[in-house]
Amino acid sequence: MSTNVMRPTPAAIDAPTGVRRLLDRTDLPQTTLLPGHRQIYTRPGSVRRGRTHLIKLVEQAGLRGRGGAAFPTATKLRAVAEGGRRSVVVVNGTEGEPASRKDAMLLQVRPHLVLDGATHAAASVGASEIYVCIDRQNGACLQSVGRALQERRQYEPDAVAVTLLATPPRYVAGEESALVHWLNDQGSMPQYRPTRPHIQHVGRSAVLVVNAETNAHVGLINRFGAEWFREAGTEQSPGTTLVAVSGAVERPVVLEVPLGIPLRSLLHEADADSDPQAILLGGYGGAWLGAEHLDSLYCNEALRPLGASVGAGILVVVPRVACGLSETLRIVEWMANESARQCGPCAFGLPAIAKDLSSLLRGSHDSRAILARVKERCSVIEGRGACRHPDGVVRLVKSALQVFSDDVEAHVGGVPCVAAGSSRRWVAVPAMEPESDLVWE
Repeated sequence: MSTNVMRPTPAAIDAPTGVRRLLDRTDLPQTTLLPGHRQIYTRPGSVRRGRTHLIKLVEQAGLRGRGGAAFPTATKLRAVAEGGRRSVVVVNGTEGEPASRKDAMLLQVRPHLVLDGATHAAASVGASEIYVCIDRQNGACLQSVGRALQERRQYEPDAVAVTLLATPPRYVAGEESALVHWLNDQGSMPQYRPTRPHIQHVGRSAVLVVNAETNAHVGLINRFGAEWFREAGTEQSPGTTLVAVSGAVERPVVLEVPLGIPLRSLLHEADADSDPQAILLGGYGGAWLGAEHLDSLYCNEALRPLGASVGAGILVVVPRVACGLSETLRIVEWMANESARQCGPCAFGLPAIAKDLSSLLRGSHDSRAILARVKERCSVIEGRGACRHPDGVVRLVKSALQVFSDDVEAHVGGVPCVAAGSSRRWVAVPAMEPESDLVWE
C-alpha cells in the first residue's frame, strides 16, 4: 500500500437529517476504515495555537460532555487554551461503568470520528500530543483503535502524535483526576478538585480530558456546524446522545436518541419492559426513578428536579417482580469494593452502608434502627469524600429507600417481598476482586 499522505476531497454528503448521527448510519461508506471515513470528513489540519473558531463553534452548538458531569465542552477547551503554552489532549475511553458499552461501541465502529474530534480539540488548544486511554481488559477496543492509528500513521504521517494507553481496570480509574494522576506515573487515585474547570497537568503540560463520545460530537460539529447540531435535542440540552439500556429488555442495547426524548419512548425503542417497577439512570452512582416518572424527558433540566440525571448514559430497567432493595445492595457492595480507600467516608462508610442494607434484606428484630442508621450514615458521608465516588453511592441509596419503599417496609417488617424465592438478577454487577488483587498502576 502507498504511504503517500491521503488528501481526498470529501464527498458531497448531506448532513444527516435524523437522529442517527453516530451509529446506524446506512447512508455512509465503511467509516471504520480511514479511506471510507475520509470520503466524508476532511483531514484535520496541523496543530496551531489560536484556532479559536472551533471553540466558538462548540460553544454555539451547546455541546456538553457525555461522560457523566455534562460540563460545557467549550468552557473546558477555552480554559486549557488560555492556561499555558503547553498542553495535551486525553481521550477518556475507560468506561468504568459496568452497565455501559456506548463508548466501547463507538470506538469500535467509528474510531476515526473520535480521533478526528480529538485532533480538532488539540488544534483549538494548541496541544502537540493526544493520549487515548482505554481499559486494559477491553481487548476489542484496544485492537480497533490500534488498527485505526496504524492507518493514520501510514496515510497521514505528519498528523499530531497519538499514543494509545491501556489503563487499570478499576471503576474510579476513569475519573478525570484519577486518569491524570495515573498519566503522571502515579496510582489511578481520584484527586480533590475545588472548582471547575480546574486545569490539571501531565508533567508541565495543561491537560484537556474529553470523553470518547464527546470527541465524536466535536468531529460532527466541525463537519456539519452548530446549527445542524442543535436540530436535535432541547434548547438547554442540544444534540443526540448514546444510552446503554439493560435489565428487563429483550437484549442489552446501545441506542442513539435525541436529548429530551420521553423516557417511555426510550424504553419502547429498546424493546424494554413497558411497565417496570423502576429505572436506574446515570450509572451505579446515579439514581432510581419510579414508574410514575416515565413520561419525564431524558435530559438534565427535566431529570434534576427528580434527583436524577443523564449521567454516563446508562438506563437499567427493573421489573415489578424484582426486589429493588436487593438490586441496590448488590451495586453498593460492588461500589464499596471499588473504592480507592483514600478517605474515611469511602473506605469505611460505604462498606458500613452495604452491611446495614444486607441486614435489612435478611430481616432482624432491630430493622427499624438499622434503617435509621442507613439514613444517618448517608447524611454523614455525603459531600465529605476526597472525590465524588461516595456521593454517588449515597445518591443511589437515598433514591432506593424512596422508590422501593414497599420492598424496604416488607423486609423491615419481616414479610417476604415480591421477589421472595427468585434468584433472577436484573442489574449486571461484575464479580468482586479480593482487596489484595486490586490494580491501581
